Amino acid sequence: MKNTILILLVSLVSLTACSKENSNTNNGLSRVVFDPGNLQFISNSLNPKKETMSALYGNEKALESLTKEIQTPEAGAVMKLVTWKYHDNPQYIGGTITGELVSIETVQADSAGNVYYDLKNDQPENTFSNPKERIQYFMSYRPVVRP
Repeated sequence: MKNTILILLVSLVSLTACSKENSNTNNGLSRVVFDPGNLQFISNSLNPKKETMSALYGNEKALESLTKEIQTPEAGAVMKLVTWKYHDNPQYIGGTITGELVSIETVQADSAGNVYYDLKNDQPENTFSNPKERIQYFMSYRPVVRP
C-alpha cells in the first residue's frame, strides 16, 4: 500500500511539473544566426543611439587591407558588415544579446581593383544613399588585436 501511494505521488508530481507552460514569449522577437562561411571575424562596433551592434567579417585580403590602413580594399577583398538590433539579456543583468537582423552590407573588390557595394536589409529606414561613404566606413574599421 505504501509503495502504491508513493508511486502515485511521484507520478502526480512529475506530470504536474511537465505541464507548466512557458510564459516567455520573447516579445515576438526572433534571433537570426549569421553564418560567415569562410570569412573570419575582423572587428565589431556598437551604436547605442540606434541600439544596434555590428560585426565585420572578411577574408585574408580584407584583413590585410584594414591592417595597412589604406583607403580602398585590395583586389580580392571581401567584407561583410552584419548589423543586429540588441536587447537586454534576460539571463544576465546589464548584458545585451543580438536580436533581429537589421542589415548585411557587402564590400567586394574584384581582381581588377573595382570595388562594389551591396546592401541587404529588411528595414527601409536603414538605407544608405552613398556607397562610397559606406566603403570608406568599412575601411575605417581596425582589426581586433588577438593575443
